[in-house]
Amino acid sequence: MFSTSWPYLLAVAVGIALTVQVGMNATIGQALGSPLWASVVNFAVGLVALLLVAFTIAPRLQASSLAQAPAWSWAGGLLGATYVASVTMLGPRIGALALLAFVLAGQLGSALLVDQFGWLGFPREPITPTRLLGAALLVAGALLVLRR
Repeated sequence: MFSTSWPYLLAVAVGIALTVQVGMNATIGQALGSPLWASVVNFAVGLVALLLVAFTIAPRLQASSLAQAPAWSWAGGLLGATYVASVTMLGPRIGALALLAFVLAGQLGSALLVDQFGWLGFPREPITPTRLLGAALLVAGALLVLRR
């Protein structure tokens, strides 16, 4: 069973880590007086960690392979930086639960479209009434936990 469920368990772990990361970055942001500098620190530490792991276990990088990636794919780093800087700034303002509820709503909406059209290399998965209902229920649940 674990051999088929590990991707889902890893996704849950990543979700937990994203919540924790927001708090860690916000704490660094308060210490530095800037969520942008906290984001720079986040990426610097992450870069060092990724380089260590890549040099240890990944196959050797072939620089010529980089040219094969479509131009639009290079913007992924910009989106990652925008995400980290935004949540670092927003987390202390609106709280972890509200932040991640709204992030989840955005992710679900965009995921439905990405799957529907097979954008960005994802397999095509049509939007069905069941998938729409599931996404709506997840968003509704996320919004309900915000009610006091």
